[in-house]
Amino acid sequence: MGRIDQETIRRILDTADIVEVVSDFVSLKRRGANYVGLCPFHNERTPSFSVNRAKGFCHCFSCHKGGGPVNFLMELEQLSYVEALRYLAKKYNIEIKEEELSAQEREAASQRESMLAANEFAMRRFETNMTNTDDGRDIGLAYFRERGINEASIRKFHLGYAIDRSADLLDAARAEGFSDDILVATGLEVRTDDGRMYDRFKGRVMYPVLSLSGKIVAFGGRTLRNDKNIAKYVNSPESKIYSKSRELYGLYQSRQAIAKKDRCILVEGYMDVISMHQSGIENVVASSGTALTEGQIRLIRRFTPNITVIYDSDAAGIKASLRSIDLLLAEGMNVKILSLPDGDDPDSFAQTHSASEVEEYLAANEVDFIKFKTDILLKESGNSDPLQRARVVQDILRSIAVIPDNIVRQAYIQETGRHLSMPDTVLALQVDKIRAENAIENDKRAAQQRNREQFESRRTEEQKRDELDLARHAAATVPVSPPAAATDAEARARKRHTYYCFKPERALLTLVLRYGMMRLCEVYDQDGNSTPMNVIEYVSSEFEYDNFCFETPEFAAVWNSVVEIFKSPQREADYNSFMQSARARFDENMRKGTEEIRHTANDIDDIHRLELALREECNAKLNKETEDFEADYISKALINSPDDVLRNVTSELVCEIQPLSKIHSKYAPVADDRERLTDLVPGAMSALKNAILECEYDAIREKLAAASDSPDEYLPLMARQQQLKQMIKEMAHYLGDRIIPPRYKF
Repeated sequence: MGRIDQETIRRILDTADIVEVVSDFVSLKRRGANYVGLCPFHNERTPSFSVNRAKGFCHCFSCHKGGGPVNFLMELEQLSYVEALRYLAKKYNIEIKEEELSAQEREAASQRESMLAANEFAMRRFETNMTNTDDGRDIGLAYFRERGINEASIRKFHLGYAIDRSADLLDAARAEGFSDDILVATGLEVRTDDGRMYDRFKGRVMYPVLSLSGKIVAFGGRTLRNDKNIAKYVNSPESKIYSKSRELYGLYQSRQAIAKKDRCILVEGYMDVISMHQSGIENVVASSGTALTEGQIRLIRRFTPNITVIYDSDAAGIKASLRSIDLLLAEGMNVKILSLPDGDDPDSFAQTHSASEVEEYLAANEVDFIKFKTDILLKESGNSDPLQRARVVQDILRSIAVIPDNIVRQAYIQETGRHLSMPDTVLALQVDKIRAENAIENDKRAAQQRNREQFESRRTEEQKRDELDLARHAAATVPVSPPAAATDAEARARKRHTYYCFKPERALLTLVLRYGMMRLCEVYDQDGNSTPMNVIEYVSSEFEYDNFCFETPEFAAVWNSVVEIFKSPQREADYNSFMQSARARFDENMRKGTEEIRHTANDIDDIHRLELALREECNAKLNKETEDFEADYISKALINSPDDVLRNVTSELVCEIQPLSKIHSKYAPVADDRERLTDLVPGAMSALKNAILECEYDAIREKLAAASDSPDEYLPLMARQQQLKQMIKEMAHYLGDRIIPPRYKF
């Protein structure tokens, strides 16, 4: 695997649509110019995740994660920069041109990339085995055909077969250059205590598990033998790329159908999902035989809050559904339960019915969890025993109590009252009592967790102190050297700089990233000729004139990249290309508008008036497009940078604050930041200069406190202190009223 060449990277980033990329993982709804949805990075019930197509980035206003398409994929799927680019290239069918990696770069490839590559190789191997080998056709393919699975479904779910030999996959993977450690880490191979290696899945039909981004993260293998000493199913162990509590089988293939139908159907096994898909019901996922987890539920909730659980009619299936209900309710899901006819499971039912019949059965037979749980529990306990009936009521109310939404909770209380012929008030009081008990229990668990964390923290601190004492003891005979003292002074200087300058630097850099190429002012030469100056040029000139710059390392790195991009020939070429396209659109709009005017105008005066209005409208549109290009060019270039610091800092700073509600802007227009750049940028620059003066003033105070009685030492310091004091006073007058921060001793 080589390095992706720069031209390909540029084409990928130009093609990638942030809305389309995020929609693969989150159900989005249009809200004004943006799209919103539930944040995939943390658990929430009210959408705070905003996606801006024009600017090409997304942002969560709660957890502050997001960025461009590349950063979004890297954060969500834990991909490397190159993996994210390859994902986008595959999504948009862009051919990747590669450059040869050096030996050092190949050695530095991450373990995660190697594990994913190994799984990809294994999946292709299993697919080839089933179609191109006698054992694969006679055993694996014959099994799937016997189960009614067609060729299209086999390809869709990448089904395969592992040859029944201990080292079939091992030998092939070694030949492809995969190390034994990688094969063991993925779980494809098992290493015994004596160092022998063998294929974990030998002699099994294979079900690959795909992540939301389409990466092969795990496998499930089913044996076709009737030997009771052999496990029927074997699954990949948890690893760096696979956590079973955060994966759902079939979600990659089902995510679009789930979002479209606004409902997810939850089944248990691999074949249930495949058969339902084959019958035309595609909004189906499976927990793959494991107990449903909070992580899996939150994965579903990214796409829909509505879920229908289909359970097998046996006792184990019923108990599994009952355990899942409370978890689903606690996560704010709207839960329906569907029981299939006796003797049927989702696989057999889908195989014997058409899609329309399955849809009709779903609509006619799915019930809310109250009716389901009431019927099941009363059937088990019998209707005649009052104590058993009370236990059933208590069990149902415990499920209702975990529902977070108060209105939904009250609706279910009323429904339970109707089902069981009991007063709502009695049930509501009992639910409140249960919620109070749950809150106390949760607080107790939280306190225990805090105590454990504090204990671990104290133990860690004690270990650090012990290590420090040992280090001090070892260095007891070594005198303190001047560099150590210098290091202390540097540490105090860094703290001082962080206290005074971090926020002003951040504010100024934010304006640079958001509006760097936009015109700020006019500069006049001695002859009175004016030249436009943009934000970047203004900040550069101020830095050069006063001989200072950003000192926070991350901000300095971003600023240097901004200047580099601004001065690059590519930026000039991109601007000229944009203006050419924008002018072409302007001319086309004028042509179409003029033709329409000539056909609809009444006289020459009317034509002249309408053409003037058309030209003003087209000019306004051209100016708006140009402003948008100038405002977004720098941030778009950095928000998809391969450098983690540049990408993360830019992603954080360019995300706009949430817009004011209509109530705030109903009676008076709210000025946009673009309209106030002539105030904002000089103001931010002045605030930074003032912070630098304050920082130096404090440093002089420290030096005076440590100065000797010699006039040659303290008089220059006092003179500089008075000079700084006057400058700070003048700057405060310019900046206006403000709160003076307290001074700290660093």
